[in-house]
Amino acid sequence: MKIAISGLGRMGAQIAQKLAEGGHEVIAHNRSPEPVEAAKEYGAIPAFTKEEVLAAFGDDTPIIWLMIPANVIDSELDAWLDLVPEGSILIDGGNSDYRGDAARAERGAEKGSTLLDIGTSGGVWGYERGFAMMAGGDKTAYMRITPALDTLAAPGGAHDHFGPTGAGHYVKMVHNAIEYGMMESLAEGYRMLKEGPYKDIDLASAGDVWEKNSVITSWLNDLTRQALHENPFMEGIDGIVAESGEARWTLETADDLGIPLPSIQASFDVRLASQAGETTFATKLLAAMRNKFGGHDIQGK
Repeated sequence: MKIAISGLGRMGAQIAQKLAEGGHEVIAHNRSPEPVEAAKEYGAIPAFTKEEVLAAFGDDTPIIWLMIPANVIDSELDAWLDLVPEGSILIDGGNSDYRGDAARAERGAEKGSTLLDIGTSGGVWGYERGFAMMAGGDKTAYMRITPALDTLAAPGGAHDHFGPTGAGHYVKMVHNAIEYGMMESLAEGYRMLKEGPYKDIDLASAGDVWEKNSVITSWLNDLTRQALHENPFMEGIDGIVAESGEARWTLETADDLGIPLPSIQASFDVRLASQAGETTFATKLLAAMRNKFGGHDIQGK
């Protein structure tokens, strides 16, 4: 199928390349030109402007996947809606706040277009391992783009449709909040090994053993032990850990619903405290984990 990817950052570029190599006709678009030039190497059609994206579709109905930050999704979506013809499908694949999805979808419908929200997980490993994609919005539009989702999910990822507009971003938001809690638990546990009563425990070796069919065997622990093998004392890492919004939104929603989330709240508070200067070996390890799975700046930016 023919599809445009707008936003060729860490994940967007991998999505474009995986689709192009999977036999799809990919139109690559980005605000800065360098990633668009690079996209030519894996067979994508370069488009340096929105107008060039639409021209590349010719008589085909535009399907445009937006992989852009949440803080610009509204302005970028409106810019696209002013240009695309009726019947177009736009996909918000970023980590947008689900609470704004209904208004965005309504603006799309007023212009005769359909907006899908597809929360996308996989970090910098999605190209190799497959992406996990959580969709919300019109089920017919979701079924229409299923061939592209199947390609992106291979070999070990998955995708599904979870309900009306906003449901995809909601499921992805909760996923990321769970991620906060899991990361914090691992980081605290490794800190206990490091600073506990038995000195000189090899943390990476403990992680190696834990990764062999223990109850906490996981991809996240695997990445953590890799980070410890590479940098046992987390040298050169300041321990300031960013929060990208999803746990905050989850906690706000939980508060509205009267649902206590003590583990997620605690993990969120640790990140805020790190930004105020309260850093430990555990927060340094959190920063190393984020870098491992998502390519995030190891200095907490």
